Amino acid sequence: MSRYALRLPESLKQAAKRIAAADDTTMNQFFVVAIAEKISVMETADFFTRRAQEADSVAAQATWDKVGAGNPMPQDQWEK
Repeated sequence: MSRYALRLPESLKQAAKRIAAADDTTMNQFFVVAIAEKISVMETADFFTRRAQEADSVAAQATWDKVGAGNPMPQDQWEK
């Protein structure tokens, strides 16, 4: 495990402290989880970007053509 001195504005520190306490965890754990979540989001976005670039656009269009442009079925609509 490595150490890193983190400089952050007092307002962010206080917010992190408040949220960590409400979650019954430490600020260190809060920061570790927050960083892990951010990395996950960015790597997932990169993954889908690469997959989209590698996609066969003809096959993808053929798949969308099967979906059609009809209205959704009643069971597929959201209840308000």
